[in-house]
Amino acid sequence: MMTYKLYYAAETASMGIRLILEELGMPYELIPSTTDKDVQRPPEQVLINPNGWLPVLVWDEGAMYEAAAITIYLCDRHPEANLAPRFDDPKRGIYLQTLVYFSNSVQNAFQLGYYPDRFANTLEGEQSAKHRGIRRLRETWTVINDQIGDNTWVLGEQFSAVDIYLFMLTTWLDPLREHPTIDEFANVKRIADAVSNRPKTQAVYTH
Repeated sequence: MMTYKLYYAAETASMGIRLILEELGMPYELIPSTTDKDVQRPPEQVLINPNGWLPVLVWDEGAMYEAAAITIYLCDRHPEANLAPRFDDPKRGIYLQTLVYFSNSVQNAFQLGYYPDRFANTLEGEQSAKHRGIRRLRETWTVINDQIGDNTWVLGEQFSAVDIYLFMLTTWLDPLREHPTIDEFANVKRIADAVSNRPKTQAVYTH
């Protein structure tokens, strides 16, 4: 059986990819890395992703980065786990839409707060970026909360990788950074709590 290598650090999107690998039942090796810009990252990681960001996934015949792209790739490569709608499933569109929205909009809102220097040229501008990030988090999570509605899971009655991605992002909400609390988004919280209680999630996020 194939073994994946995952370049990994706690409290990053690599934890979500690790949880997907667990839910898929695929063997993997964790390669320790860091988000600290002052600490050297593993050379192979930087060779694959010159940005130096996590996660990076490697397998026998390939490698890739970007968490949403890795999520789509893994679930399509291992369809027997039923973590994603198939290509002819009517829910395929909303599945892809939500993953890309998480990556392009929700994660971008977090980045405004965590990495304001990427969005501003001055210290004053960085403060403005942080404040905009807080407002943007509330805006983007409201969109997702309304999308979920009364669904059991994000896509309906079927648990999927989108729920894992949602849970991963909710773990980044930090009241010390003046982020909105998850309690503001009842539907998001309901699904995040359900994912949190899954055995694989407990194994990844509590050890």
